[in-house]
Amino acid sequence: MSGGEPGRVILTAAETKAAEEAVFARGVSVSELMERAGRAVADTAWDRFGPQAALVLCGPGNNGGDGYVVARRLRERGVAVRVAASGEPKSEAAKAARAAWGGPVEALAEAEPAPLLIDALFGTGLGRPLDEAIAAPAKRLAEAARHRVAVDLPSGIATDDGAVLTALPAADLTVALGALKRAHRLMPGMALCGETVVADIGLALPDDPQIPREIARPRVPAPGFESNKYKRGKVLIAAGSMPGASLLSALAAQRAGAGYVELLGDTHQGPPHALVRRAWEDKALTDKRIAALVIGPGLGTDDESRRRLGRALDAGRPLVLDADALNLLAKEGLNALADLDPLPILTPHEGEFEWLFGKLEGSALDRAREGAKRSGGIMVLKGAATVVAHPDGRAAIDPPAPSWLASAGTGDVLSGVMGTMLAQLGDSFAAARAAVWLHAEAARRAGPLLIADDLIGHLREAVAACL
Repeated sequence: MSGGEPGRVILTAAETKAAEEAVFARGVSVSELMERAGRAVADTAWDRFGPQAALVLCGPGNNGGDGYVVARRLRERGVAVRVAASGEPKSEAAKAARAAWGGPVEALAEAEPAPLLIDALFGTGLGRPLDEAIAAPAKRLAEAARHRVAVDLPSGIATDDGAVLTALPAADLTVALGALKRAHRLMPGMALCGETVVADIGLALPDDPQIPREIARPRVPAPGFESNKYKRGKVLIAAGSMPGASLLSALAAQRAGAGYVELLGDTHQGPPHALVRRAWEDKALTDKRIAALVIGPGLGTDDESRRRLGRALDAGRPLVLDADALNLLAKEGLNALADLDPLPILTPHEGEFEWLFGKLEGSALDRAREGAKRSGGIMVLKGAATVVAHPDGRAAIDPPAPSWLASAGTGDVLSGVMGTMLAQLGDSFAAARAAVWLHAEAARRAGPLLIADDLIGHLREAVAACL
């Protein structure tokens, strides 16, 4: 992928099983992989929470086997650790892990809580809600714990779509074994994972472009000695009836590194004076030096707004379509996007997505892919877990962004950043991923209680981290 290194793969349960089977085919035993997994979780729990008394909950499968290894490893570190099980282990490897633990195993329903709870009941592959005989004591023990660690996935979450099959108290930390799973990056399951760290246990990870990846830190081109303002990218922002929104986009495009930003349709004077403002005229859209055109923030939905959108679609320039542009497309249809080159970028939130495509089934990943396929453009489905999807099926999911981004105008800032990335990277899919990462990074640097204007001030730092 251009614009930076590809991020970490995000696997389904079946893909995870295939990665494990590939390791077994190389001569690694199930018990050895279980030992690696348990050691990784124990080391992470120790590093994060220290020698607190711990209770490890073990299920009957290999996730429970991992739990017995965790308990043994923590005991070797001097931790006062107990084990409670929901039933007898079923696999030979899990039986061996329990035997190696060698200590007492309490019945789950009778266990007393501990400050540190480690959930190894059920991990990847769960397909149904937990039995009440398991869910009730697990909930009681989790609520009483000071800290909660999940082994691979919190129990009660479906691996492939993040659905919550049984709601238990959220983990503070989830140790993903070998690779991220979709539930680590898709709501609502993501919210129950807490912080997720990936432990390398030597899985043979697939290199399939159709497998989603986590959006990674992009590589942003720094200007060379031969650069000028047009080589750094001219970004045109189309204004409309709400000038504040388009101004946010324009300022964001500037701070993201565009060499020339023009706000078309807004002649209000004021700083920054480096921003070019001009009254709307259709011929301005014909400038071949425009490397990206952003339309939608503050555009409006009246007849003049519709006309401006039509001119923008006909201009033949790389497009970012947001906000009111999407509302108008929802009414007029998506046929106008056919055969655009490069692929236009559409940035709907959930409500706008539903206006465009109706209520689609499936996870945010499923819906973003379907939206990209139907529109023929790059789909940026914004939310707690923002998904970027290509019509050819490639997709990427952003790591959890600060929840403070749920504030008016932050989407307008994202559109401006996306305009600059499109102008500089050229590839719509790479530009969308880069902009989403930079937007979230600016929010992390801005901190709590941010407003959209604050993001603009931190974009320089975010971009500088990617040069």
